[in-house]
Amino acid sequence: MFLLLTSCGSGKKAVGSEIANKSLSLKDIIINHDKALPEFSTIAARMQVRYESVTDSQSLTVSLRMQKNKKIWIKASLLGITLAKIYITPESVSYYETISSTYFKGDYSLLSDWLGIDIDFEKAQGILLGQSIFDLDNEYVLSIEANKYMLQPKTQSYNFIYSLLINPDNFKIATESLTQEKDERIFSINYGAYQNLEGEYFPSYFRINATQKEERTQIIVNYKKVDYNVSIRFPYTIPMGYEEMQLK
Repeated sequence: MFLLLTSCGSGKKAVGSEIANKSLSLKDIIINHDKALPEFSTIAARMQVRYESVTDSQSLTVSLRMQKNKKIWIKASLLGITLAKIYITPESVSYYETISSTYFKGDYSLLSDWLGIDIDFEKAQGILLGQSIFDLDNEYVLSIEANKYMLQPKTQSYNFIYSLLINPDNFKIATESLTQEKDERIFSINYGAYQNLEGEYFPSYFRINATQKEERTQIIVNYKKVDYNVSIRFPYTIPMGYEEMQLK
């Protein structure tokens, strides 16, 4: 299910040649980042996703459909065979896996446990669109690192270190990282070049690295095609006879 957190993108790639403007204020950066959220009603995308861990690796074809602020539908396939589907709304998360004939239906606590952060629909959507997973405000400190705007909270919470880098050319996320030293947990997202679709910037590639003690996971997402503002359906029905997952 963690592997299915993917995104969208296709079209002309944006070249990151802009130089970070030292005169921009923290408020300016936040306003521009909020404005960088794509304006759309629906998205239909296809991508290739590679999953790598210490003991396993696999490559899947993933389809994404999204109705902004309302629904996220994802299907993972291998050689044309559906392996799993996930359906997310602001209220719930539902997921089923065909090989094991099992399903899960509940709230966001499962995703939060897997990602190591409290997550909801808005945060999940933000990851898919290259937006910050946390609300940005004047309680952050601004600096320039590697020709990017670095934002960090003025006061980091105990056992929770957060930072993000924002591109100067499109004000989208370049890197976002969370560290919980006490739990030996690190979670980071690194976005590649963004693609410009009729003035809207969508990710074209990103890499998730998740580490918890000795366990390491990497997810590499390459976007093949995206269509937005198209008529789409969200077919999702848990098959008869599937057993509910017993999660601890």
